[in-house]
Amino acid sequence: MKTFVLAAVNAKFIHSSLAVRSLARFAHNRERHHLITAEFTINQTQDYILDELFRMQPEVLFFSAYIWNIEVIRQLCPDLKKILPDCLIALGGPEVSYESRTFLRDNPAVDLILRGEGELTFTELLDQLEGEALPAFEGIKGIAYRNGDEIEVTPNRDPLDLALLPFPYDEGCKDAGRQILYYESSRGCPYRCAYCLSSVEKAVRFAPLDKVFADLQRFLDARVPQVKFVDRTFNCDRNHTLAIWRYLAEHDNGITNFHFELTADLLDDEMIAFLRSLRPGLFQFEIGVQSTNPQTLLSINRNVSFDRLARVVRAVKSGGNIHQHLDLIAGLPQEDYRSFGRSFDDVYALQPEQLQLGFLKVLKGSPLHARREEFGIVYRDCAPYEVLATRWLPHEDVMQLSAIEEMVELFYNSGKFIRSIAYLTGCFPSPFACYESLAQFWVESGYHRTSHSRLELCELLRRFVLSQPQIDEQAWMWRLKFDLSRHERPKKLPDWLHPDQFLVYRERILAFFSQESNLERYLPQYLNCDCRYIAKVAYIEVFGNEGENCQAVLFDYDRRDLLGNATYYLIEL
Repeated sequence: MKTFVLAAVNAKFIHSSLAVRSLARFAHNRERHHLITAEFTINQTQDYILDELFRMQPEVLFFSAYIWNIEVIRQLCPDLKKILPDCLIALGGPEVSYESRTFLRDNPAVDLILRGEGELTFTELLDQLEGEALPAFEGIKGIAYRNGDEIEVTPNRDPLDLALLPFPYDEGCKDAGRQILYYESSRGCPYRCAYCLSSVEKAVRFAPLDKVFADLQRFLDARVPQVKFVDRTFNCDRNHTLAIWRYLAEHDNGITNFHFELTADLLDDEMIAFLRSLRPGLFQFEIGVQSTNPQTLLSINRNVSFDRLARVVRAVKSGGNIHQHLDLIAGLPQEDYRSFGRSFDDVYALQPEQLQLGFLKVLKGSPLHARREEFGIVYRDCAPYEVLATRWLPHEDVMQLSAIEEMVELFYNSGKFIRSIAYLTGCFPSPFACYESLAQFWVESGYHRTSHSRLELCELLRRFVLSQPQIDEQAWMWRLKFDLSRHERPKKLPDWLHPDQFLVYRERILAFFSQESNLERYLPQYLNCDCRYIAKVAYIEVFGNEGENCQAVLFDYDRRDLLGNATYYLIEL
C-alpha cells in the first residue's frame, strides 16, 4: 500500500482546509488507501514545511492550490522533487484548474493537475496510483498530466451529486482544534460577476436538506465556536435558505456562530422579521457590494439594486443581533478614485460592523481576466494577482486607496475607536474625505512603516487631530477615552486623557459597588463580592472635567456586543 499525502497550506493558523478534508473523507469511504492529511500555513518557513513532508515519505503528494498559497507551493515543489525524486506531485484547486497546460509547462516539478471538482477525480487517481503498473491517466476525467514530452488534458468531469459528500470533519470536530470550520451546502452561483470564478459554473447544486441538517447537528453537538458557509451566494434559493436558518434557530446551542455570504437584496420582509428573532451572535453576514457606480456594476455583470440592498442592511442592523461585513472592490472597470470615494461613502453610511476595502484580483479563468487588456488592467504577475492600475485608476491612486484601507482596518474595523472615529468623520465633508486626510497624514509622517500598539495609535491619532483646526480636541478626547474604556478595562491611559479620574472619585466608586441595590440592577453576577474586588473586574469612568457637569459610566465586561465591546450604563455617583 502506497503512502499518499494530501497537504494544505492555509493563510492563517485559525483557518482549516475544507478541500483537504472533503477529499480525504470521500476517499476514505472506500478504506483502500494509506492517506495522510497535513496542514501548514504560509507563515511557516519553507524549511519547516519541506522537512515535515519529507518525514512522511510520500509516494504521491497532493497540494490544494489557491491564490494565497500558490507561490509557496510553487517554490516548494522543485525542492521536494530533489529530496523525493520518485514522488509524484499533483496539484488541485482553483489556482491550477484553469490554464492547466501552461502551468505544467512552466512548473516542471509538478506532474499532474486535478481540474475542477476533485472528489471523484481524486478517488480514481488513488485507485490508479495504488497499483504497481503504470497508471492509465487517459481514462480519468478532469486531469492534466505529462505523457513523455507532451501534456495531455482529459475531458471535464460532470458535476458531483452533493448527496455523496461525507461530513468533512471527524467525530466531535476534534481534528480542527481551535480553527474556524468551513462547510458547503451548495456549489455554483447563479450570478455572472466578471471578477469571480464562481461565474464560470452555470448552475447551482444543493445538498439534500436532511444531509445538511445532520451535518449541522454535528457542529452544534460539538459546540464549535464558528462555522463559515462557503456557498458563494447562500441565499440564492429562498426555501433552502429559510430551511437551514430555521433549523439552526430551533437547535441553537447558545455558542456556535454561523457565517454566510449573502446577496442582501434577495432578503424579503418575512426573512428579515425571522432574523430579528435570533439570538445575538447566532448569525453573521458577509455582503458583497463591490461598487455603487451603475456603469461599474454593468461592466462586471452585477445586477444589484443598491437602494434595495441598503434598505435590507439597515433593517438587519436595526435588529442589533447580526454582525454585517460589507465588501468594496477597488480597481473595477469604470471606477476612478472619486467614483470609488462615492461608493465608499454610500457603504459607510450604512455603518456595517466591518467595511472590507479590497482590491481587484485578476483571477485566471474569470471573465475579467479575458477582458483585462480591454479595460487596461495592470496587475501583479504573482498571486494574488492584485491590481496595480487601470485605465481609470493610476497606480498613485491605488497607493492612496491602500493607505486608506489601512486606516479603515486600524480605526474602524478593529471596533476599538467607534465613537472617536465617528466624531472625526463628522468633522470632514464626508467619511472618505476623513480617511483620505488621515491616510495622507499617516504616510507623510512615516507611520505606515511599522506596526503600533493601541496606546501608540491613540497618540498618533491625537497628532492628526491637532493638525486639523476644525476638530474640537476636547470633545474628541472624551470620546476616545470612552472607546478605550469600553473595549477593555484600561490598564494604562495616556496622560492627556486624565487617567487620575479614578483617584478623584475613588471613595464614591467603592460606595457605589458596596450598595446591594446597585449590584442587583447592574452587576448581579457580583452580588456578595467585596467592593474592592468588583472595582478590579468592573469599571467606572467619569467623563468631563472636575467642576463641570460630569457623567459617570459603568462598564460591564462580562456582557459584550457583537464587536466585543462592554455593555455600559449611565449612573450617578
